[in-house]
Amino acid sequence: MTLPQGERSDRIRPEDEVVDLVSSLIRFDTSNTGEPETTKGEAECAHWVAAQLEEVGYETEYIEAGAPGRGNVFARLKGADPSRGALLIHGHLDVVPAEPADWSVHPFSGAVEDGYVWGRGAVDMKDMVGMTLAVARHLKREGIVPPRDLVFAFVSDEEHGGTYGCQWLVDHRPDLFEGITEAIGEVGGFSLTVPTRDGGEKRLYLIETAEKGLSWMRLEARGRAGHGSMVHDDNAVTAIAEAVARLGKHQFPIVLTPSVAEFLAAVSEETGYEFDLDSPDLDGTIAKLGGIARIVGATLRDTANPTMLKAGYKANVIPATAEAMVDCRVLPGRKEAFEREVDELIGPNVTRTWERDLPSVQTTFDGDLVDAMNAALLAADPGARTVPYMMSGGTDAKAFSRLGIRCFGFAPLRLPPDLDFAALFHGVDERVPVDALQFGAKVLHNFLTKC
Repeated sequence: MTLPQGERSDRIRPEDEVVDLVSSLIRFDTSNTGEPETTKGEAECAHWVAAQLEEVGYETEYIEAGAPGRGNVFARLKGADPSRGALLIHGHLDVVPAEPADWSVHPFSGAVEDGYVWGRGAVDMKDMVGMTLAVARHLKREGIVPPRDLVFAFVSDEEHGGTYGCQWLVDHRPDLFEGITEAIGEVGGFSLTVPTRDGGEKRLYLIETAEKGLSWMRLEARGRAGHGSMVHDDNAVTAIAEAVARLGKHQFPIVLTPSVAEFLAAVSEETGYEFDLDSPDLDGTIAKLGGIARIVGATLRDTANPTMLKAGYKANVIPATAEAMVDCRVLPGRKEAFEREVDELIGPNVTRTWERDLPSVQTTFDGDLVDAMNAALLAADPGARTVPYMMSGGTDAKAFSRLGIRCFGFAPLRLPPDLDFAALFHGVDERVPVDALQFGAKVLHNFLTKC
């Protein structure tokens, strides 16, 4: 192999170590149960991340966010132009819990088998953390100065809304984000292969430009306590069950936001699919997109999914109260209309309160940063196309956007056409292709050296 002038044969490229880094990250059990006393592993993982950065010369700051063990790590790489706003590259270290008995491999093994890295967090989001570490280490080792300051943030508690992570950091340590104007994070930059009008295939890379609001709603019904053997017309359990059933069966109206409209227009242009919003078979047309259809379908309307019920303490006692939790995901600009619709559905005898209420996020698909994403992806996959999309879930962008930071989802992965990527998030046998990680590390390196 002949190396270009000035290159060394011992150079470690980001794609050379990204698989090992992701595998090592997965082996830290950073399961976030939602309860501080049972959530574990974040501090240990954060210290390991800091060590990887310090090994190549970074100065890092370790911060525990609001509670012991909720570890976060920050590092900054100075850029060539101090007058430009800095770019935040963020990733969360926590994962949702996993039951080993349900998996083909142990969820915290980080096994590399059959062309994949397996384990909880492989796509949500230790893949991006590993790619970021690989690129950050390479930039420092090689003395590469990026065009602008880069701030690397590895944070805790994303899987429970960021109370002990990004939300706390934004509220209590705004100095960490000084000068940052834009950010990239998870669930964007991955490929979706679609059939083309001429019978071929095309890869679209989905850049997240918007995400729905995340609101967890508690419903409460009150009635008259009594004996379970008697006729009872004021039963809190019945009231909450009826309200939950109405809400769970309800279909909110279609509202076409700019990011979703641009996504559907791009897909229609490539495939010939007609996304007629008035068609009774709209869901059938969207289903042609494969696994991503679940996300796309959820970004056409608000959703309110009941997830938890709580009532009573004994089989023969009618309780005085009954509760339910509902996971609500609300489109940008729809919060007031959504609340009015919910109130009509639950009725006057059921009260609601927001247990968690994080806003929607949206930006436009334009500007120099978008151009740099597009250039980096097309340099690695020339026949592809980048398109914006809205994410149905939520990310730490909800906190960072409160500081006026423009946020995107950009964790580049070139995926096999038949991989149901959406099903892997929080799913059993979560895994990421080895070659997708190597592709992503190369794209991210190209992007960060030219953004």
